[in-house]
Amino acid sequence: MLLTGPNGSGKTSLLRQIAGLLPLDAGTISFAGFDRRDETHFVGHAAAIKEALTVSENLAFYCDLYGSKVAAPDAALARLKLGSLASLPARVLSAGQRRRLALARLVAIRRKLWLLDEPDTALDMEGRETLLAIIAGHRASGGMLVMASHGTLDVAASRTLALDTDAKAAA
Repeated sequence: MLLTGPNGSGKTSLLRQIAGLLPLDAGTISFAGFDRRDETHFVGHAAAIKEALTVSENLAFYCDLYGSKVAAPDAALARLKLGSLASLPARVLSAGQRRRLALARLVAIRRKLWLLDEPDTALDMEGRETLLAIIAGHRASGGMLVMASHGTLDVAASRTLALDTDAKAAA
């Protein structure tokens, strides 16, 4: 599903609610066949990178945090073109490299549902192409995706939900 709408329309808030990071005003969110808390990746605006750790240590931290038995950090770093930077402290990474490191979690740790908030922010053309390939592979293997976008990433969505600031203000 692709979430579209202007700034402030609620795209990020909805993603955070799906992830369980923000409370709902009413109702519930559930997915048939799995527990969203155990099978969800949320990649938000901030890269959530520990600057004092190396690139490799950052990814290993998240692999350990999520308790993944199928984690493949070296392959993920290579796929995101970060293998040669693995021993560098994360604080020296450019904005695009930080985004790639955040996205490497998607490759290293298998989760059924990906919640991506403007995932192509700070990525160059090659980074966008890599991201599109990763998304396509995830979907081809039965994975699900809810992504907020301003339309800069050409992802064929099975459904689109357009959010409107006027409707939010009226609610």
